Amino acid sequence: MTTIAIVGAGRGLGVAAARKFGAEGFDIALISRSQEHVDALAGDLASEGLSARGYAASVRDTTTLASALNQASQEMGPIEVLQYSPIPQREFLRPVLDTTVADLAAAVEFSLYGSVTAVNQVLPGMRTLGRGTVLFVNGGSGARPNAQVAGTSIAFAGEGAYAIMLHDVLASENVHVGQLIIPGAITPGHPTNDPAVIADTLWGMHIRRDTFRVFTEALDI
Repeated sequence: MTTIAIVGAGRGLGVAAARKFGAEGFDIALISRSQEHVDALAGDLASEGLSARGYAASVRDTTTLASALNQASQEMGPIEVLQYSPIPQREFLRPVLDTTVADLAAAVEFSLYGSVTAVNQVLPGMRTLGRGTVLFVNGGSGARPNAQVAGTSIAFAGEGAYAIMLHDVLASENVHVGQLIIPGAITPGHPTNDPAVIADTLWGMHIRRDTFRVFTEALDI
C-alpha cells in the first residue's frame, strides 16, 4: 500500500481519516502548521500500530506546503490519496458586508492557492503509480453560499470549481477527484457528522470512485 497525505490534520476528522486509511494499510503523512502538533498526532497513531509521520506547513505558504509534501513522498513513498481538509480561520467567517479585500485574499490563499499547490505536488507521483484520489472537504457554504460566512462561501466556490475541473480531466488517468460537503459542525456522536462516520464516507469515495460531490447529510441548494 502507499501513502495518504492529510492536509489540515487535527484531532477530529484528520485523526479519524488517518485511522480509517491506516487500518486499510496506508502509511499516513499528517500536515498542519505546528510540528509539535503533528508529531503528537503521529505518536498517538504509532501507538495504535499505524505508520504515521508529521510535517509542518501552512496552506497559505505554498513554499512550505510543497516542501512538506515533497518530503513526505521522499520518506514514505508516493502519495496515492490527498485529503485537503484544513479548517477555515475565523477571519474567513465574517458577514458579506463586513468582508474586506484582505479577508478574501486570505481565504483564496487558504482554499485555492493551497489546494492547487498540494495537487500539483502529488500528481506526478499518482501518475507514476497509475492511480490516485484527491478528496476536497468543505463545509455547507461550499455548496450553498451563506452571507454570514462570505469568505468561505466565495473561496470554497472557487475550490469546488477547481475540483470539478480536475475530476473531469484526470478521470482518464485513473485519478479520481471528489468533494465532500459537510453541512453543520463535525460533532462526535452525530449520526452523519461524527469524525469516524465521515472518515468512512471518505474511504467509500476513494473506493467507489463513482461520483464527484457527496454530502454527509441533505442540504437544500
